[in-house]
Amino acid sequence: MRHAVIMAGGSGTRLWPLSRQARPKQLLDVVSDETGAHSLLAEAFTRLEAVLPAEQIWVCTAARYADDVRAALPRLRADRLVLEPVARDTANAVGLAAALVADVDPDAELAVVSADHVIRPVAEFAAALGTAYDVLAVRPRALVTLGVTPTSPATGFGYVQKGAPTEVPGAAEAASFREKPDRATAEGYLASGEYVWNSGMFVWRAQTVLDALAEHLPASAAGLDRVVAAPAGPERDAVLAEVFPTLPKISVDYAVLEPAAAEAGRVVVVDLDVDWLDVGSWPALAHTLTLDEAGNATRGLTVLLDSSGNVVLSDDPEHVIALVGVRDSVVVHTADVTMVCPVGDAERVKALLAQVEAQFGPRFA
Repeated sequence: MRHAVIMAGGSGTRLWPLSRQARPKQLLDVVSDETGAHSLLAEAFTRLEAVLPAEQIWVCTAARYADDVRAALPRLRADRLVLEPVARDTANAVGLAAALVADVDPDAELAVVSADHVIRPVAEFAAALGTAYDVLAVRPRALVTLGVTPTSPATGFGYVQKGAPTEVPGAAEAASFREKPDRATAEGYLASGEYVWNSGMFVWRAQTVLDALAEHLPASAAGLDRVVAAPAGPERDAVLAEVFPTLPKISVDYAVLEPAAAEAGRVVVVDLDVDWLDVGSWPALAHTLTLDEAGNATRGLTVLLDSSGNVVLSDDPEHVIALVGVRDSVVVHTADVTMVCPVGDAERVKALLAQVEAQFGPRFA
């Protein structure tokens, strides 16, 4: 049976101070459409419902977000919520989800998607996901990644090089994975037509990823085996709380995909030709906000005079942000923090938060 898990455990530190440890970006109502404002997580769940029934959709998140996730997703089944006691990177999060899915459906085909993405149109996403599942019918051991058709020489994404077409239309051999490139290299990738953006979304059999962990990350595989060996409920929760913090911290790319890519025909890439936004920074989030004629992206009570190219947001209904002659800046106001930085330095917000924590402790994190 086909399943999908939404990875929703990140804290969204690059969107501080709006995104906080207690209320991360995937739970904030930052996306607007004809239905109104809603969260990235709610959008991800609705997007998957174009492919799967709700009972086959899982969410993996930090244990401290459990109640918020349940409130945000009333259609999520209670037993489809996977809770990480602590963060141990994506290999263990994906492995935990795969282990729990396989425990209820040993033959499960599992899509792994992110709660951080805005994808339009949904119909194209659904078709690409269907193609990825179809690959597993002819290549049961395949690891399938969704590759977004690039629209610019972006330097903030990893890339996948496409090889020869496979027997499934829309799917190709994955020839290589490349880290985030410099501008000149990215321009070469775009001009070649051989490369797609690595979306960080995958499809594989749950057992396949568990087998890969057993081969390449045996400590994690053994720990996850202990977890699912315990009866579901309080006993399993206790084992998870004991075991999970001890697992080696590593990403699924390093632990599973890169070793598998050395085996010919094992990794497949499916084209995802959509408008894709990875909401990981303030400039990216700007695409979900109201845009004026001067290129200012705004939300909340804002007044801008002779200002352009700014990202301006206030979540306080009693507080006005007013700018005069300001260019290309991020200005964010919350009840307890006001943050200002040049748009070009938006990637440094994570480092800024670390300095705030060092100076004031966790109060503002």
